[in-house]
Amino acid sequence: MTGFRKRILAGAVAALAAVAGPASGLTADQEARLDALFAELAEPDRDDYPRIESEIQRIWSQSGSPSMDLLLRRAGEAVAAEDYAAAIGHLSALTDHAPDFAEGWNARASAFYMLGEYTLAMADIERTLALEPRHFGALEGLAAILEEFGQPQLAREALRAAQEVNPHRPSVTENLERLERETGAAEL
Repeated sequence: MTGFRKRILAGAVAALAAVAGPASGLTADQEARLDALFAELAEPDRDDYPRIESEIQRIWSQSGSPSMDLLLRRAGEAVAAEDYAAAIGHLSALTDHAPDFAEGWNARASAFYMLGEYTLAMADIERTLALEPRHFGALEGLAAILEEFGQPQLAREALRAAQEVNPHRPSVTENLERLERETGAAEL
């Protein structure tokens, strides 16, 4: 295994092993609300999981600073226009000025991923998960990158972690089932 792949895998393992509590820069009220929402999301047979996901994502997208929120909106507009370089510029300014804002790192990871910059995306996912270990979107993104690197076992681990946090997300369930079928690791 090359040094490059070792660094990628080490980053993936570190991200999966993130067990520290969130250090996302959220207020105590936001953290308490997220805890309640994640408890609801974990309940089996929830038909309203899209509402809960949306509320979680709404809280995650609040930096607490109008300037930082503007950078995140501008990055979103750039992504919508498929101008990923501009998005990365906005998001780099955001992560520089608000390093504890997990969603800034996650959004930049997504932009890097869209440009095929998987190593940079992986680094930003690692930071996202260090700040918010329950970030099911980052875990799903991590799985996609690990699969790109030919690491289906680690991709399955990331998807299992995402599914543990959010058992209702169809894309996680579908990708996990597909990977298990393809690798012969389907649970009986």
